[in-house]
Amino acid sequence: MDAMTLLHERSSMGKLMGPPPTSEQLAAMYRAALRAPDHKELRPWRFIEFSGEGLDRLGELFAEAEFREDPHAEDAVLEAARKKPKRAPMIIAVIARVTPDEPKVPRVEQVLSAGCAAHGILLAAHAQGLGAMWRTGKYAFDPTVRKGLGLAEDDELVAFLYLGQLGGRHRPLPEPDIDDFVERWD
Repeated sequence: MDAMTLLHERSSMGKLMGPPPTSEQLAAMYRAALRAPDHKELRPWRFIEFSGEGLDRLGELFAEAEFREDPHAEDAVLEAARKKPKRAPMIIAVIARVTPDEPKVPRVEQVLSAGCAAHGILLAAHAQGLGAMWRTGKYAFDPTVRKGLGLAEDDELVAFLYLGQLGGRHRPLPEPDIDDFVERWD
């Protein structure tokens, strides 16, 4: 796949199935992630892989977050939270490790760098014929989940990247009109 086709055709895939990406596929994804823009070479990225029993552990964290939010939550709500990570055979959490006192690289730039790393993973997954979906949701901001993942106070969880084999077909996305998004100062 050439680069322009990749950039023009990448789309999210919500239906994913096993097996998870191979170690070679993951290495290619991480190599792409580590090419993200990185002012002052802070490398403000951290990645946590979840597969197998790790998905169960992540599901338990989600259920704990639900219970902390509502100690009277019904069992069905807690069970639904436990199942969310099982929508893919692998999840990579992408975390921005923010250096708060870096005067030339503001916080937002460091978080955006981690977001670019996440996008690199998505592009590399698509280039290798894998499916991927970027999800956040309330668990990305929940203190129980943050603590369970070992996030520092200044860290930001920017993405849960769900990865796997294509479990459905890519639906064609509408082609937006570029002029709706571009202002030109000639």
